[in-house]
Amino acid sequence: MKKLSIFKWLAVSTLVVTTTLAACGNDRNTSSKPGHEGNPKEQKTIQREDGIYSVDDFELTKETEGDNLGGTLKVGIVASSAFEGTLDFQFYGISTDADIIEWFNESLFYTDEDFQVTEEGPATIEASEDKKTYTVTIKENVNWHDGEPVKAEDFVFAHEVIGHKDYDGPRYDASFQNIVGMAEYHSGEADEISGFEIIDDKTVRLTFKEATPSLMNGGIWFYAMAKHYFEGVEIADMSASDQVRVKPIGYGPFKVESIEPGESVTLVKNEDYWRGEPKVDRVVLKVVNPDVVAQALRSGEIDMVNTFPSSQFADNADMNNVDWLGRVALSYSYIGFNLGTWNAEEGQINTDPDAKMADVSLRKAVRLAVNYEELGEKMYSGLRFPATTVLPPAYRLFHDESNPGFSYDPEKAKQILADAGYEDKDGDGFVETPEGEPLEIMFAARQGDATAEAVANYEMQAWRDIGLNVQLLDGALMEVNAFYDRIQEDDPAIDMYTAGWNVGSDVDPSGLFGAEAQFNFPRYIDDRIEELITEGLSDKAFNLDYRREVYNKFQAYINEVLPLAPTLYSLDVEPINKRVSGYSIERGNNDYGYHTIQLNAEEPVVN
Repeated sequence: MKKLSIFKWLAVSTLVVTTTLAACGNDRNTSSKPGHEGNPKEQKTIQREDGIYSVDDFELTKETEGDNLGGTLKVGIVASSAFEGTLDFQFYGISTDADIIEWFNESLFYTDEDFQVTEEGPATIEASEDKKTYTVTIKENVNWHDGEPVKAEDFVFAHEVIGHKDYDGPRYDASFQNIVGMAEYHSGEADEISGFEIIDDKTVRLTFKEATPSLMNGGIWFYAMAKHYFEGVEIADMSASDQVRVKPIGYGPFKVESIEPGESVTLVKNEDYWRGEPKVDRVVLKVVNPDVVAQALRSGEIDMVNTFPSSQFADNADMNNVDWLGRVALSYSYIGFNLGTWNAEEGQINTDPDAKMADVSLRKAVRLAVNYEELGEKMYSGLRFPATTVLPPAYRLFHDESNPGFSYDPEKAKQILADAGYEDKDGDGFVETPEGEPLEIMFAARQGDATAEAVANYEMQAWRDIGLNVQLLDGALMEVNAFYDRIQEDDPAIDMYTAGWNVGSDVDPSGLFGAEAQFNFPRYIDDRIEELITEGLSDKAFNLDYRREVYNKFQAYINEVLPLAPTLYSLDVEPINKRVSGYSIERGNNDYGYHTIQLNAEEPVVN
């Protein structure tokens, strides 16, 4: 299922065990590991004697079976704290909010397993010969939950909100600035964006300054915003408005009935959904702490979850009242370094050459010191495995399988430090700076499930073993939202942190690594990164082989300069109660959507 594939590099992720920041979110309409199909009718027994699992142990689909009884589907949103409640594509910041939004709203476009736009979504798109102008046509039967049709002006309105000088969300970046007339609109010199031409109620043309190969697979903002619904609300007030936080609307399969802030959302089926009336009558989305999610599934308190904690899988692989689905995730964990600041007024990254972690030798030592293969096996039973580059393997066309990434080599890490002048001069077991000053590195990590502290301690001990005096910021794991706030605000008390990206369908890395990217949390930029980003979007990059070569160079260069150090890839693992069918996590599988989920028994199967 998971049809929301057009998220760019968007949202702060909440991978439930390691600390994670992310730009994006959910990729509902795309494929798993190449070649892995599985037999959806014969669910495997998910249990291995060695306790180490891989994607081949899971299925992608639970096909529709039995009679549909309607009823209420209970879904767990696995998170260690309340969801933020910014329930709008234009404004949300963390992926728990995205996990809620996707039940009542969706992208205008669906993609295939390689993130190429198909004709199967709520709208179609056609490119001009020069690849600069795109004609978007919204299908006639696509309507907002209040009955109003989704119009061309709603697509334009989403851009007007994001591009406005009073917009307080995180979306405005280089891809928006590429729209003809956006710069003039953003600066206040123009009242409208000249690059848009509304043809009729359902059709609009959008023109860009430069053609790029990303525009047709996520480089365009593929979401509409109900203009009539926000009438009278100032853009500066929208993110806190009732339209976003109390009664949001969409054109998805379910409609918001009520919200218990931070705790739960109750939805009812949208009988007018453009793909057909949903099979279940109601959906209750409820925040479930990762420490109790397994028990909630065993008891039937919830039927399914947005994601299952990797660290708990092995102990629950014998759960006999659920079927397990799994795929390679479009995400990775990383160690981030505080290397500069975000200038909100100029919309630019300012890299600080004097930052504590500015020496790349120091950053390389940090990455080599930790045995992430052992960590992935011991803490996550193989459901997380060493990351080699910042383009995860779910990018089948662009992930560089030949890049070896980083070996675990603490002796080499010590030598790198010594060669760079980091030596223990006072005999306390920790190195000083090349200038002879004490070096204390403050490390931020956020709360998660019961293993979160153990993971942080494992990493910190590895760093101390090579002579780095790494201390946990404030002496404790941080509450999730506070963690995100301090990272995004460039808190000078933080030197490095463990985090993660949920990336999106657009492989263009400018939204995370560009000079104008608010999601560039390390706050690092240099000429070579800018050059490679530009090359990846050039006319030459319309040739797939050329673009792949550029992104191989990009992956290698990031591993060289390490503004962030990728640590772990992961599997998305989703258990579903045996009374649930008609569900798939296969990317590009348009036979399924949230509207096809059905309940085959009145009560959940219990363990």
